[in-house]
Order: sequence, then C-alpha cells, then structure tokens
Amino acid sequence: MSLEPINIATLTSSSQKNTTDFNQTLPLHIANLICVRAGKAMPFTREQLSAIDKAPINAPVAVNFMGLTTDEQADRKHHGGPLKAVHQLAPATYEKINAEFGLKVRVGTLGENLTTEAVNGLPEMTESTVCIGDIFEYGDTATSTDDVDNLQLRIVQPRRPCYKINDQIGQFTKVPNIAAWVSKQGISGWYFQVVTDGLINADLPVYLIERTYPFATLEKLWQLANAKETYDADVIEPWLAIECLEESWKVVLRKKIKG
Repeated sequence: MSLEPINIATLTSSSQKNTTDFNQTLPLHIANLICVRAGKAMPFTREQLSAIDKAPINAPVAVNFMGLTTDEQADRKHHGGPLKAVHQLAPATYEKINAEFGLKVRVGTLGENLTTEAVNGLPEMTESTVCIGDIFEYGDTATSTDDVDNLQLRIVQPRRPCYKINDQIGQFTKVPNIAAWVSKQGISGWYFQVVTDGLINADLPVYLIERTYPFATLEKLWQLANAKETYDADVIEPWLAIECLEESWKVVLRKKIKG
C-alpha cells in the first residue's frame, strides 16, 4: 500500500472486498496462533536499551492490561502501556521487506508478540483485513465459562514505525531507511488493548468475536492519516466516532477535514 491520492469510491470498494471473508456470523475462527513472543530490555544501538528482539515462548503466559507479563519495553514513553499492550505483525511484512531489499529478515525480528496463520480458506490477518475495534478471543470460544475466561484483545491503533526498525535490521546488514519504506507501505502491524485478561500460547485458535466498525480497516486508516489532501467531514467523522481508536490518530484525522 502506497500513499497515493485516495479515491474515496475506490477505497470503499477495496475495503468491502478485503473484509468480506471476515464479515460473517460471529464468532468466526479466522486463524491459529503459530508463535507467541516476548523480550527483555537489552543493550541496543545508540547506547540505548530495547526489547525489540523477542523470542518465542513455549509455555502459556499470562496477559493483563499491560500486555504479556514476561514481555518488556525499554522505552515506555513510545512503547507498551494499555493502548499498546500486545503487538501483531503479519508474516507477509517480512516477505515484502526481503523482496524489496534482497534480505533474509526472519519473522519475529521487528518486535511483534503474535504471529498467526489463516485457517478455513480465510485471508491472513493483515492491515487490509482487520479493523479498528475488532475483538479477538484466543482459545475455543465454547470453553470460555463464568469461571475461566479466555483472553480477549481489541485492535485500537496501527503501529508507527520508528528508527529502531532501521537499527534492528542494520545490525546484520546495511540497508536504506527501511522504516520510512515500511511506513510508506503501511505494513507496520497493529496494537491491541486487553479486553479480558487470560493466558495465551502458541497453537490456540483465534476467533473474531466482535466487529463493530467493518469500514475501519488499518489500511484505510493509514491512507487517510498520511494523505496530503483533505476530505469532506462525512469521510472523517465516522472515524472520530470510534470510541476505542487511540486519540492521537483522531487528532491527525481531524486535521484532514476540509476547512
């Protein structure tokens, strides 16, 4: 996805096409977790600490409102917290990076906690198929009871790529400003807010249990927020009405309304 001028009719049509397979009767088993990762703050480039290098977890781990209890964030001003509790990145991101720059960057290099794999002929979870406000449950929905609740996470914002992407990949090979390229493509993944605490581990099924804003794909939000042009109020206002959308994105979107 590039930041070309947006044709609203085309964008709407594209969004409907991309989300059709997830717009079914819920709950819908859309994926399986194939890896859960956490990291510790370690010495990084520029004499700083970072926990971007996350390792697979081979046992169930508790998740509360701040994220995985075994996960750390060195820069708590820009990473972590209730509105950035858990991060997911589509594996296709790495395919695109490697194809563009001739690299062999492995899945998990860029700090994501969750990696999923599509099931039942449905599309992968990507910026074009998931929406702000989507709530996902991890574990068989039939096993969630009043006594034992499965983990539930809600998408509240995209991830903004930063220089640490450059430094992380640059530890192994010299590349251009890859963070800027990732930002232009809009393939930075997304952050979850924790709706219900619970345990998480690889091999759990992932259910989409609530989709309140089927128009609000991450792809469309990224395009609107980064476009140079402004729009009629009726294009932007539905986004401002999304209660769970993190406020800094609403600040950006308000500036996109024609004066």
